[in-house]
Amino acid sequence: MSDRRRWRGVAAGAALVWVAFAAGCATPSAKEETEIKARRAGSHLNLGIDHLQSGRSALALREFMTAESLDPGNARIQYALGEAYMARQKPDEAELHFLKALNLRPDFHDARLSLSALYIVQERYEEAWKECQALVDEPTFPEPWRALANRGWAEFKLGRLAEGRRSLQLAREYSPNYWPAILSLAVLESEQGRRMEAISLLEQVIAIGPGPGVEAEANYRLAENYIALGKRDRAVGHLATAVARAPDGEWARRSEAYLKLLR
Repeated sequence: MSDRRRWRGVAAGAALVWVAFAAGCATPSAKEETEIKARRAGSHLNLGIDHLQSGRSALALREFMTAESLDPGNARIQYALGEAYMARQKPDEAELHFLKALNLRPDFHDARLSLSALYIVQERYEEAWKECQALVDEPTFPEPWRALANRGWAEFKLGRLAEGRRSLQLAREYSPNYWPAILSLAVLESEQGRRMEAISLLEQVIAIGPGPGVEAEANYRLAENYIALGKRDRAVGHLATAVARAPDGEWARRSEAYLKLLR
């Protein structure tokens, strides 16, 4: 590894004996050993992050576990483990490590936000709301719109529709192009029968270009709204687009099933 020192030398006779003797006596102190382990852990952490960002979650998890063995009290490593377990669809393990990260560093905003997202995935909406509220109330949190979007979705799923709409709209005030808030608001409007409002929002999501998977979902939801408005041909077009955008994804499968019903 690049940050580790490598000693090289050429010696002969008595000089070689002295170097060997000196090296044998130069036992690192406890502080130095801790620092060495921390640097090694950091290298494994960075390598794991690269794996995770490239979709190699299994390799990422191995690197993070190695980093944890070297530096178990590092909140960033605990958070990274949580993210890797989330990617591996192991929510119980993910929750454990997010909580460890927060126990080590209560002001770890990203860990709290990820924990709220995990609770939403598990449909633990009250717990998600509490974590989001803690972030909204925290003046040092630099991206409140992310917490507001999660809070709004939790409120929506809890049946608190007016509160959910306000949270999602406030998230958009902070960050007008934050597509998770726009998409959630579109779903809320659709559930309330406000079809044209939902369609406009879904079109905004697609225009932002958040990626194939999200765009496939937006197209699927556009199709649902157009069916409700009696516009079958437009619905079919959006379902076909959803399949084309992310052919191996969940929304493509849903779209294909919907197309079979319409044909």
